[in-house]
Amino acid sequence: MKLSDLASKPKLIKVELDTKEVIKEYGEALEFWTWDRQPMKQFVKLAQIDNDNFDTIMDSVRDLVLDEKGEQIITDEVTLPTAILMQVVGKVVETLGK
Repeated sequence: MKLSDLASKPKLIKVELDTKEVIKEYGEALEFWTWDRQPMKQFVKLAQIDNDNFDTIMDSVRDLVLDEKGEQIITDEVTLPTAILMQVVGKVVETLGK
């Protein structure tokens, strides 16, 4: 197989937070979207993150937490409850690892 056969433009994919805690608190799974692949610049940025610097992690992750239109959910003025935010960060990292 040619490597070029795997190359394509990023597509939005739906990600669900469906833990028991989320279902209990909100009555249903919470969903957001992210890109199925990242540009090299974003990938390198993520690879260089210091896990002890939460600000850097959030700056990178908020570019990846999107609504169904591809718009950022987390901005300078808008954020998520801390417990959900931590699950979102974990889910984004897990999704990028696949």
